[in-house]
Amino acid sequence: MSEENNKKEEAAKRALESKDAINRPSVPETSEEVSNMEAVIDSQGLGKVSMGSFNPPKAAPSDDLLGWHIENLDNLPSKGKFYPSNTIIKIRSAKAAEIRHFSTMDDNNYIDMEDKLNAIVESCAMIMSGDRRLSYKDILEEDRIVLLLSIRDLTFPEPENKLILKGRTKKGKKSVDIELATKNLVPTIIEPEIEKYYNSGERIYTIQTRSAGEIRMKPPTIGVMEEVTAYLQDRQEKEVELDKAFIQVLPYIVSDWRGLSLAKIFQLEVDYKGWDDRKYMIVYRLAEKMRIGVQTTLETEIDGETATAPLDFPGGIKSLFIISDLSAELL
Repeated sequence: MSEENNKKEEAAKRALESKDAINRPSVPETSEEVSNMEAVIDSQGLGKVSMGSFNPPKAAPSDDLLGWHIENLDNLPSKGKFYPSNTIIKIRSAKAAEIRHFSTMDDNNYIDMEDKLNAIVESCAMIMSGDRRLSYKDILEEDRIVLLLSIRDLTFPEPENKLILKGRTKKGKKSVDIELATKNLVPTIIEPEIEKYYNSGERIYTIQTRSAGEIRMKPPTIGVMEEVTAYLQDRQEKEVELDKAFIQVLPYIVSDWRGLSLAKIFQLEVDYKGWDDRKYMIVYRLAEKMRIGVQTTLETEIDGETATAPLDFPGGIKSLFIISDLSAELL
């Protein structure tokens, strides 16, 4: 009798262990363990169970949980060709705290406007090169407008929050509404005579000239433009006369914002003053021709006709993240 009781206790113990195993995250790894578990559960009247098809639920990708979306680099004015070849840029919607900070922008202060726009990019965009995270300062200045509009689309997906501009069809001159959206931006195109000098290995233009030798140039990043702005502020505060010609070419002759400082820019200006007229003319014209970005006119197709509208922000630049038309919200 004692032996029979021992067998029942042992069987009950195995059954409890089997039920515990079902609730644990780990899954038996061998077919023998699975078969034994099924047999024990069935023998104790717990029902026929097939463990072979059991799969633990898959965790959602962290990007989905955090709201990050991969931006198509082909949609950017630069087409991504000045970033490392394995670059990925992700964006997310702006949060309430970020929008509140943006709302404090002084529309009449250029530097404050730049700071607020860059703050949105810094918070809501992530740039990766392989496993290495880069800084928002590595994003090209002229790619910023597309990223900002894409971030806005994620932040305000409702149709009533679209930014609408008044435009006209080219032929019929009919008045039409055109949405301020990335799909209606018209990118500028770098001419073939400059594009042929693009160095895909270094992600920069290496231009061979007769009079000035090799000239290395690329469109400026946010980081470079921030340092140039700081330099302009410093010159103004010290009431030092600015060399506007130097400022026009400076962003294009600096390939990286790292190590760039007021002292470094001052040294670059000293070197620049040693250029002869011909070298300056060449660099200036090259900078003009390699300006990427978007044109000042939006363009779309409406009823088979091409329609255009001036690129503008109804309600000012704040309307990017501050709803200017309250009519949709008022009852």
